[in-house]
Amino acid sequence: MARLKDKVCIITGATSGIGKRTAEIFAAEGAKLVIAGRREAEGRAVAKSIGAGCDFVQTDVTVEAQMQALIEFALRKHGRIDCLFNNAGGPAPVGGIETIPVEGFDAAMAVLLRSVMLGMKHVAPVMQRQRSGSIINNGSVAAHRAGLSSSMIYSAAKAAVVQLTRCVAMQLGEACVRVNSISPGGIATGIFGKALGLNTEKAELTAEAVKAGLAKMQPIPRAGITDDIALAAVFLASDDSSFVNGHDLVVDGGVIGGRLWSQHQEGLRGMKRAFGIEG
Repeated sequence: MARLKDKVCIITGATSGIGKRTAEIFAAEGAKLVIAGRREAEGRAVAKSIGAGCDFVQTDVTVEAQMQALIEFALRKHGRIDCLFNNAGGPAPVGGIETIPVEGFDAAMAVLLRSVMLGMKHVAPVMQRQRSGSIINNGSVAAHRAGLSSSMIYSAAKAAVVQLTRCVAMQLGEACVRVNSISPGGIATGIFGKALGLNTEKAELTAEAVKAGLAKMQPIPRAGITDDIALAAVFLASDDSSFVNGHDLVVDGGVIGGRLWSQHQEGLRGMKRAFGIEG
C-alpha cells in the first residue's frame, strides 16, 4: 500500500535511529526522499540502501544556510515538497539546574529547537505557494512530564517544540499546510547512550541493551521501537491525516497516562495493611 506515492519528503537526522527507519518506511510507502544528517558516510550508506529515489544532503541543522540549502535542493530536484520531518536531535546537559553550563544549554537548544524553527522557516514559503504540505516535528513525552528525560534542558526544549508546532500550525493552516508533532516515549535507540556521554559509535550499540528497562515504563510491556514512530510519521505525512493540524501525537505505550495499575493496586494494599484492613 503506497500511502506516500510520489510525495517528496525531507527527513533530518536520518543517519540512524528513528530518522533512518522512517526513511526506509517512507520509501516503502512510495515517497521520494531527501535525507539529511551531519555524518556523510553514514548518510550516503542509508541513501544507497534505499535506492535511486533517495538523495542524501550533508546538513548541520543548526546552521541556517545549510537548512536553507537542504530545502532548496529538494525543491530544485523535485519541483515541490510535500513533507518535512524535523527529526534531528541529540542529548542535552544532565544534572541539576545549578550545574548546567551555558554553552551546553545553548548547543542543546540549537539542535533541538532552533533546527525545527529553521526547517519550518524555509519550507513554509514553498508549501504556502503549493497550498499543501505536512510538517512533522519530533517532540517527546518529556515535553509533557518532568522526569521522563535524563536532562531537564532536553525536556524544556521539547516542550518549546510542541508549543512552536501549535503556533505555526495556526498560521500555516490557513494556507492548507498542516503542522503536527510526534512525542515518542521510551524508544530503543542510541540516544540514551549519547545522553550519558558515549560517543556516537558506542551509543548506537546500546539500543538493544535499554529494551528491558524501557519495557517497565508503561502499561504496554515492551520498549518502543523506531517503527512505532516511523508509522506515526507515515500517517501524518499522508492524506489520511488531512484534517489533523496543530496536534501532538503521543506514541508512548501509555507512559504519560498516569501511574501503572499494578503500582496503584500495590499502594492500596500497602495502605490497607497500614490501617489493619483485611483483604
